[in-house]
Formats: sequence, structure tokens, C-alpha cells
Amino acid sequence: MNAEYISFSVSTEAKSQLNKILFKGEIIMERSVFDALKDRGFIYQATHEDEIRRAIDGPPITFYLGIDPTANSLHVGHFFALMMFRHLQEAGHKGILVIGGATALVGDPSGKSDLRKLLSKEEVERNLDEVRTLAKRFIRVDGANPGMIVNNADWINPYSYIDFMRDIGIHFNVNTMLAAETYAKRLEEGGLTFLEMGYMLMQSYDFVHLNRKYGCILQIGGSDQWGNIVAGVNLGRKLNYLDENNDNMADKMFGLTNPLLMTKEGKKMGKTEQGTLWVARNKTTVFDFYQYFYNVNDEDTEMLLKLFTSLPSEQIEEQCKNDIVAAKRLMAYEITKLVHGVDEADKAIAAVGALFGNNMDLDNVPSCKIDRDLLAQGINVVDLLTLTRFLPSKSEARRVIQQGGIAVNGKKIENAEVIIDLDSTDNDCILLKKGKKTFLKLY
Repeated sequence: MNAEYISFSVSTEAKSQLNKILFKGEIIMERSVFDALKDRGFIYQATHEDEIRRAIDGPPITFYLGIDPTANSLHVGHFFALMMFRHLQEAGHKGILVIGGATALVGDPSGKSDLRKLLSKEEVERNLDEVRTLAKRFIRVDGANPGMIVNNADWINPYSYIDFMRDIGIHFNVNTMLAAETYAKRLEEGGLTFLEMGYMLMQSYDFVHLNRKYGCILQIGGSDQWGNIVAGVNLGRKLNYLDENNDNMADKMFGLTNPLLMTKEGKKMGKTEQGTLWVARNKTTVFDFYQYFYNVNDEDTEMLLKLFTSLPSEQIEEQCKNDIVAAKRLMAYEITKLVHGVDEADKAIAAVGALFGNNMDLDNVPSCKIDRDLLAQGINVVDLLTLTRFLPSKSEARRVIQQGGIAVNGKKIENAEVIIDLDSTDNDCILLKKGKKTFLKLY
């Protein structure tokens, strides 16, 4: 194989220490890097577990993670794989982040009941730049053992359709593809398109290209990508006629997935009443980001601390057992610091103190601009709550009001017929409150 290997080095002594101290502050001792990741909850599926264990615990390897820029930000669902990327980097392995400038134009059908909205090339290009910037908050791209960020459009776009189908498509059996979970929901709806069928071929080719050019032998990703990852592994073996008994790790291709980030109740994490929890600050404020994690169920705190902090497992378990409130504060702060940096995390803590202290500071409250003409005419409180997306639906707004959970400028709303108008403003703003912890300032 003519692989253009990425140059980097990790001393034997350093590698030994990395195997023992994968997570800062937690001494793994006799346990492997693979076992440490598995015990923290990062590993869900593996194409060849024993071989992957040897690869991760052995000399440095090259691995990759793919993210499609289908939106102009990252969301909580991306955290799992990005954290594994970072941990593998810290263990001395070389990481490649592939941002799918080509695959995003097709759209991954995995788990979808409808065709994804097709994006223009200009939209994908804008999203790609934003995702590249945000990903650097998680993975290291400079200093010791930096990761690479590449765009799969660079090697897919030059490939002619006929050549791609002759070289790659011939190795894919349609019956096998249709049996994959990747296409299950689309098939149930009876609307699977030929465009979507091509997605698996493109992602599979990504792995083959990276293997040939950089000696990349491991793909990581969420469990929803299992079908695509397995297809890439199989394609590599078909194209290279690899010998399963060959002990040369550079001639192997493996796949590893993380579980999806779910609550103990089995719900997807990162969904709020206002929508998806985003990394971009113009889509989700740092304050709202912190508050989301602080308000998760107590039962999810230990899992999140193990996934997104470097604290020893024993310390996390003890903290959650003895003082769950303090554990939640620590967890919310550490995740906010990871994503937004120390300064922004400290500001979020200060905002919480100002907001819930005796002297509320309205400058720290999440805000939303409201049409003053609506207030001049007067607007029903239920309509106001849904218009501002403070609550997701009118039925939910009525339910929360009935339970006594809504206040406007400190006055509890007794029924759903209340009209809010300019007379309701206080210092030219209206402060909505739900329960004890959720606020929105209308100005």
C-alpha cells in the first residue's frame, strides 16, 4: 500500500504514560486505553473488537471521524464522537476530521423517515467553514500531535460518475444495502431515492481514500453510522484483497461507534423546548447552554461527568452519591468550559448568581425582541408564550399556566385568558418566568 503517512512521533515513555493516564487526573494503571474508553461509556459497537483493542493500546495509529455540514453549527449529538477523537489524540493517535462538503450535498438517510432538505452548494460551503471553526473547540489542531481537518469534496468531486460507479459501485449489492438499518425508515415510508442510495458509497470511499493516502485504519462515529462504517470496512477489504491473517496493522480497516447521547429515560439529549441545543452562541446562548445541563435529571449527571470531564470515575461516583447538586453544578460548568472556554463558563456562573440571587441582573437574562405593535394592541399570554418560543405549543402553555408555573414580571398568571400589553412592561421590558429557573426577557 502506498500510504502517505502523517509524520508525528510519541516516545515509548510518553506512550506508556498515555496508556496509564488517558484521562487527566485518572490513573488507569494496569488497564488499557480501550478498556478506559469502554468503561467511561464511549464504545458501543466494534467491527473487530480484539484487533481494535490491540491497535488502540499499541503504537500510534491514524483514525478518522466524519461530520456532514448540514447545519451551520454543531449540536450535542456531535459531542460523543468529538470527545473520543480528543481522547484518542491524548493517547498518542493521529486524528483526521473529515467535514463532508460532498456528502452533505446528498444527505445521510440514516434514521430518517423523510428525504433530507437538499442544501445548495453555497449553503454547504458556508456551513463547512462554521463547523470547521467550532470543531476546533474539541479537537487539538496545533501543538503536540495536531489533528487534520479535511473536506471530502476534494477527492470525491474530481471523480467522474462513470468511473466512480465502475470502481466503487460495482462492490455494493443492492439487496444487502436495502437490508441495512441505514435505509429502514426511508423504505418504510416508500420514498427511498437513488440519490440517498449513493450516500453509503461515498462515505465508504472516504475511508478507502484515507486508508490509501494516510494509512488510516480506524473510523469512529455515532451508532447511527454503523451501517455506513461497516460498508466502508468491507469496501476496503474488497478493493485491497486484504489477508485477514496479515499481522501488518497498516493493512487493516476497522470501525468503532459511540452510543447515541440519551437520557436515562431513553430520550435524545440536547432537545429543548426552544429546539436543538447548539454549540454556536448565536443559536444557543452560553447561559442557556449551561442551564440546559444544570437542569438535566439527577440520574444523568454521573454519565455526563464521565463522558465530558477528566475527573476520576471513583471521584465522580462519590460526588454524585454525596452531593448531587454540587455534582450537577460541576458537570454543567465543565461541559460549558469544554465547549465555550473558561471565560464564557465563568460568565455563565456569574449570570446564574446574578439571576437567582437577591438582586436580579436583567442583563444576564436570555432575551428576545418583541414587536411593540403587538403589545400596543394587547396579546393573549398563551400566544405570547408560543410566539416567543418560551413554550413549544399552546397546549403546553395552557398546561403550565394551569399548574401555576408561569409569571410575568413577577406576577403569577392565573388563567390562559390574560392579555399582555404595554401596561404590563417594566422598565420597557417584560420578564417571563417558568418554574423557578427559566427566564426570558422581552424588550
